[in-house]
Amino acid sequence: MSETAEPNVGTFTLGAAITVEPPTPVEVPEHEDWTLPNGFAWIFRGEGNTTPGSLVRPVIMADGFNLGRSKLDKLYQGLESGFPFVSELRSRGRDVILLGFEERSASILDNAQAAEAAIVEAITRRQGNAPLVVGGFSMGGIVTRYALAKMESQGNRPHETELYFSYDSPHRGASIPVGVQAFSYFIPFANDFAKQMDSPAARQMLWRHYDKDTGKIGIAKERTEFLDALAEVGWWPAEPRKIAVANGRADGVGLPDVTPGAIALRIAQIYPGTTFYTQAQGDDVTVAYLNRRFPAAEKTITTDGFPELDGAPGGTLHTYKILADAMEKLGGTVDLRHEEVCFVPSVSAVAIRDVDTQDALYAKITEMSPEESELDDFVCSSTTTPHTGITRELCTWLLSHLPD
Repeated sequence: MSETAEPNVGTFTLGAAITVEPPTPVEVPEHEDWTLPNGFAWIFRGEGNTTPGSLVRPVIMADGFNLGRSKLDKLYQGLESGFPFVSELRSRGRDVILLGFEERSASILDNAQAAEAAIVEAITRRQGNAPLVVGGFSMGGIVTRYALAKMESQGNRPHETELYFSYDSPHRGASIPVGVQAFSYFIPFANDFAKQMDSPAARQMLWRHYDKDTGKIGIAKERTEFLDALAEVGWWPAEPRKIAVANGRADGVGLPDVTPGAIALRIAQIYPGTTFYTQAQGDDVTVAYLNRRFPAAEKTITTDGFPELDGAPGGTLHTYKILADAMEKLGGTVDLRHEEVCFVPSVSAVAIRDVDTQDALYAKITEMSPEESELDDFVCSSTTTPHTGITRELCTWLLSHLPD
């Protein structure tokens, strides 16, 4: 290790589309491959479909946000953990198309080209005229939402989709603690973590983004531009029925162990004294103290007017556990007090409220009229579950809403 730099963080990134992996390896069955603009797809045939190259009652499911090329083997395995979602679809005679991207952190607008191409290809290869089901996990739900709406607005070719679904997708924005974002750039050399936080997709998805050049916290220019692009295509596809599931609760109850303003993680030995705090309300709220030895530097990250995001009802990400594990591998000592925080608030996943105020973020969805959502129907988890966790409760609800 150099005497003038901290140890390398390697390939550390935060999360993936499916954040819960199976306890034992799941064998990925044989599949067909498609090459698409900015992406690719694996096709798993449903029971009874033995005609090579053709599709029966296709279901397109898009991968979500991370850094690098989609790993569809991991996506498949994740979709079979907790509940055998792909197997259930196939047993009902549906061909499953897993849609991946060459770069998961690329612009949503660019990756939507892969979704559009997959939809066209599925229609071309389909037997009969059964409508498509199209959706995705996490950011994959946003990618397919935009692709369907764009196809409608252009009117060049019908998408022939009867049902759109999203699985814990951040329709009103996602949250990664800004102190954690700032730390990625505080590391004194290029690293995958910083590359992920500064990527087009992160800037488009995150409710608030830490700008590495100015040190300011706000709405990224790319998010504003993406929302403008959504508005230009009508915000949502109008033709399909639109449904969603959320991994967070609907009763306004957040993470019980996350106290606002408490220490979440403290690092010793490397980045000595660096401390992250859970998000609290108010102005000039300290969310992180960052310190490094080589080159010597320290910085305090504060927020103004934020709600209590870390403990909000929503699908969780093991943000601080991931960071702590990375620091321990580098030889650091950690004091980890909160492993996970909210990543996609429930109100965002079901498109019923923005996440910029305490009242909206912690709203009791169960007491609202479902018509307040931009979706046609939705369900939230009865208990707090990991972001995109594949649960029996959520998957059986989705399966019950598939078109005949």
